[in-house]
Amino acid sequence: MSAPLSRKPGIPNAGLLSFGWIPVWRRNFLVWRKLAFPSLLGNLADPLIYMLGLGYGLGRMLPQISGVDYMQFLIAGMIVASAMNAATFESLYSAFSRMRTQKTWDAILVTPLSLDDVLAGELFWAASKSFLSGFSILLVISALGLSSLPLALWVLPIIFLTGFAFAAIGLVVCALAPSYDFFMYYFTLFITPMLMISGIFFPVENLPHSIYLIASWLPLSHAVRLVRPLLLGEYPKDIVLHVSVLLGVTIVAFRVAVFLTRRRLLN
Repeated sequence: MSAPLSRKPGIPNAGLLSFGWIPVWRRNFLVWRKLAFPSLLGNLADPLIYMLGLGYGLGRMLPQISGVDYMQFLIAGMIVASAMNAATFESLYSAFSRMRTQKTWDAILVTPLSLDDVLAGELFWAASKSFLSGFSILLVISALGLSSLPLALWVLPIIFLTGFAFAAIGLVVCALAPSYDFFMYYFTLFITPMLMISGIFFPVENLPHSIYLIASWLPLSHAVRLVRPLLLGEYPKDIVLHVSVLLGVTIVAFRVAVFLTRRRLLN
């Protein structure tokens, strides 16, 4: 193990509060820029297929959901789910590759940057990708007249905050993963069930009470409760609560990720 790895990961650093993450973010951006178009196209394809298949297909056979057409109900979930998936894939597969396979983190740690800076850069970069993904979908639905402007523009900071929360959780999983195969457990046991019970495809009020209580604690549910009213031209209820949950998840998960990654690189 190189000398920088044995020394610098153990040094406490402000991480999110410093600007050391900017070079890490910029490095990832410059690499991504070479494949920006296919990357954005891939992020758009999955939610748009759901919107077309479920919104226009299944939606024509359904009555109104919560007082709106099913397509209008669905698009909020698709924006949030797309932001979550973009941040999750970037903080899992891409970050793991840079940490273990490509040894990019090793190279960065030779510089004056610390491990906290590296992880903060990964966090901001994953959130940036989630923002681009959600923003692209918002442009599409706005062009189709399915969003209420200008109030829908407040969706943008929520997308970014959602990306932060799931990027931070993803970095925790990345620090624990022995291989790429480990990520399938995370998707199967956490991401997929959360998609089903967070109000993406149907109202959470339709769930059994015990599952409804679980769903109320999930970060994706809070993001949906913020985005859906804004797209319908309404102000969300309990804004402070929902934003606080997403911020709390981000801060706690990021500190846990720093601790676990530092311990991993030192052992």
